[in-house]
Amino acid sequence: MESAIAPHLRCPRTRERRHADDFQPPFPAWTARGLSEEEELVMGYFGVQWRGEITADALRATRILDDLMQRLKEGDGASNIERASFIDNAGYRNDVAIAYWPRAHDHVSWWRHHAGWWNEQAREWAGIGIYREIFLPRSTHLETLFSASDRLEGIGVMLGGRSDDTIQEHGYWGGMRDRLPASQTRSLQAYGERRLIDIEPGRRLVFSHEGVALIRSGQDWSDVTGEEMTLYRDRIEPTLRTGMDFLRDEGLEIGCYFNRYMRVSAESGGKPCRSFGMSAWRDLAAMEHWAEHHPTHKAIFGDFLQVVQTLQGKISLRLFHEVAVLHSDAQILDYIGCHDRTGMLNGLV
Repeated sequence: MESAIAPHLRCPRTRERRHADDFQPPFPAWTARGLSEEEELVMGYFGVQWRGEITADALRATRILDDLMQRLKEGDGASNIERASFIDNAGYRNDVAIAYWPRAHDHVSWWRHHAGWWNEQAREWAGIGIYREIFLPRSTHLETLFSASDRLEGIGVMLGGRSDDTIQEHGYWGGMRDRLPASQTRSLQAYGERRLIDIEPGRRLVFSHEGVALIRSGQDWSDVTGEEMTLYRDRIEPTLRTGMDFLRDEGLEIGCYFNRYMRVSAESGGKPCRSFGMSAWRDLAAMEHWAEHHPTHKAIFGDFLQVVQTLQGKISLRLFHEVAVLHSDAQILDYIGCHDRTGMLNGLV
């Protein structure tokens, strides 16, 4: 067993962990590896939104995203590209391309060649909103967790490796914070506020604040069959959806700026049987408080543990997440023709 924090990012702690040095996790888990030094990575979410019942808009939106998926492979394009969809808190359909770059300058180079095309799409199609949410976490402010060692997801695919052994900092409240290298010496508190800037008619930027916490937390049921599939379909997934809907519709009251319960597309080589929640929070403390204390997450956690006990620990469901704490200048939040509750616009208008 090893620490989730990579050796080159470890330093003398000035802030205590929430577990003792001899803590033994209740089940194995791994973390992604692949960086040999401190780096600034890129997570990009490029979305297209429209009202689901308008067929012409759906076709146009699909055309935009199909084109973007191809463009993301060109030049200094992304190292891992995925596609997913969701219904947002205003009832709009959203299709999203998710792209990961290992270096910030690669993304800058790619964007320089495609920014003009992106802006043209917004002007051309009335009734369709587009947005890009670019997050640039430092490796010191990023952590990942995987319940299985043989299949990486998200940013783990880009990094390409995992811990040699199982990790210690999981299976208890506070493990998420303890896995962040920066938590060894920093409180990771938020300060400042979001600001809305009108750039031109229909185009708005959000200037964010220090300490925003981002999470993508997913499940892969591609290997699940039999009794476990029944338990996932009838118990785990409905409870999970209830929690995701709460955060989507009422999350602002507890510090969740937005939440999306997304289904990964199997089109164009995408992996089937995957979904994930993706949300942004005022800070890590707000996310932790929901996870540890709110009835919706306690129900998710409780149902999962009961299923594990029912199956005597023999489960094929794979879980993963990636969590980043972001500096204010590491968030590019650009919304064109989007409704007022889209992403980080939510609560500002």
